[in-house]
Amino acid sequence: MVNRVLDFSAILKECGVDKLSAQQVIRNISKLEEFYYDAELVEIYNYILTNVNNPEILINVIKLSESHKAASTLSILLDLLLLKKSDKFEAESLINLRSVCAKTISKYKDTSTVSALLYCLNNKTEHYRVRLACADALGRIGDRFAVESLIDVVKDEDEKSVYVKESAAAALGLLGDVSAIDPLVSIMESKQGIWDKFSFLKERIVEALGKLNINNKRVLRVLKQSLGDTSPMVRVNAIEALMNSEYEEAEELIRTALKDEDDEVKKNALIALYNMIGRDILDEVISLPGYDNVLKEEAQNLINEYEEEG
Repeated sequence: MVNRVLDFSAILKECGVDKLSAQQVIRNISKLEEFYYDAELVEIYNYILTNVNNPEILINVIKLSESHKAASTLSILLDLLLLKKSDKFEAESLINLRSVCAKTISKYKDTSTVSALLYCLNNKTEHYRVRLACADALGRIGDRFAVESLIDVVKDEDEKSVYVKESAAAALGLLGDVSAIDPLVSIMESKQGIWDKFSFLKERIVEALGKLNINNKRVLRVLKQSLGDTSPMVRVNAIEALMNSEYEEAEELIRTALKDEDDEVKKNALIALYNMIGRDILDEVISLPGYDNVLKEEAQNLINEYEEEG
């Protein structure tokens, strides 16, 4: 590799940053990989990220930079994430840009970024989209240091954004720290009676409990209750959680969902049972009375798709 002195201004001019539309500039920047080495591309991308003010271009350059995962780029991404106000960008554009930064930061799996992500997550004056992107990033990075803050977000009675709560609950599932179980179960237990307007949050909590996958009497009680929830997706998530558990009652509980009023819930229950006990449940559904046509068709589809291939 020959060390070349890069003329960044000339490169931007060739890409048409000051003259062409954002889409044309993006196409031109994408073609730079045909002419420059990886290390040079990192330098070029970093220069663009610190000197160009068009958010559409920056977002696309951030995506291009993902394959390199350079430490120097990560530092710039953190600066952009923490840039809450700027005269360079309109408010909406800055929100989009910072959200993409959080998502990209998570792909580095660098635990040194956790403090910056937590700072944005815990700042209630931040836009909810930036906060939920940070919550998701924390879950994907996998640093257990974030668990307590994520639990606090889910538990916070004064948290106005249910979307942020949902993202924090999902992140706890990704982190897999069993210390999150009792707080999540307590939230489900304490909110009985006022949950109807928070069905999406329930979905995320039940999903997280399933991923944490521990035999716990309180968790089992929550999953049982969730099988009778008004939200079909909560019921589906409860089925999946039971399928992945080691509860002795799991099969019996999932069988009750074969009688569910919602077709998708019934199908998911059948698939779960098939994963647990194999072909026998499909033959049973097809041959015995008492199972409706939706289940019989799904059982036959499963046989056609999986059994005959083998």
